[in-house]
Amino acid sequence: MQANLKAENAVLGNAASNVEGINPNAHESDQYLTFIMAGEEYGVDILCVQEIRGWESATPLPNAPSHIKGVINLRGTIVPIVDLRQCFGMEAIDYTPVTVVIVLKVKSEDGEHRIMGIVVDAVSDVYALSESDMRPPPDLSNAVNTDFVKGLVNVQEKMVILLDIDKLLTLDDVPNLSNLAKQIQSSTN
Repeated sequence: MQANLKAENAVLGNAASNVEGINPNAHESDQYLTFIMAGEEYGVDILCVQEIRGWESATPLPNAPSHIKGVINLRGTIVPIVDLRQCFGMEAIDYTPVTVVIVLKVKSEDGEHRIMGIVVDAVSDVYALSESDMRPPPDLSNAVNTDFVKGLVNVQEKMVILLDIDKLLTLDDVPNLSNLAKQIQSSTN
């Protein structure tokens, strides 16, 4: 666990030095935390990120789909944990010391906020990107739902897929566990 935290701090420390390096108009840009899954790099708006934690087991929920790994108690808040790899239909892998949970603040369609965690292979970097750097996702007609892809951007000769985490984590198959948290808290009082 200590090694995870040191590695995460090193990544975030290195990332901080890259923040201003992508776009000379960085003051007009948003910052994205990127992470790796199956060798591809994905990014989420850093303003949604609450914290990054090393993987620790979650309490499984009965009848939950396989990509819902369970819930953790994060300082009194019950947080559902979603394996993003499985959510995207990628092959499940064993978790390693670099596997991390990115805890995100997600805004639902009704304007409510909830806290969710996503399991990813590893965190990568932080980039400052402007809207002009982004390209729209490819049109895949109705074959693949890409509503949660905010855009694509080339960074240092690699493509980063930027995710709209609000749209991704409010899809119908990710349950809203906010009532569960209230029930657990009321049962412990």
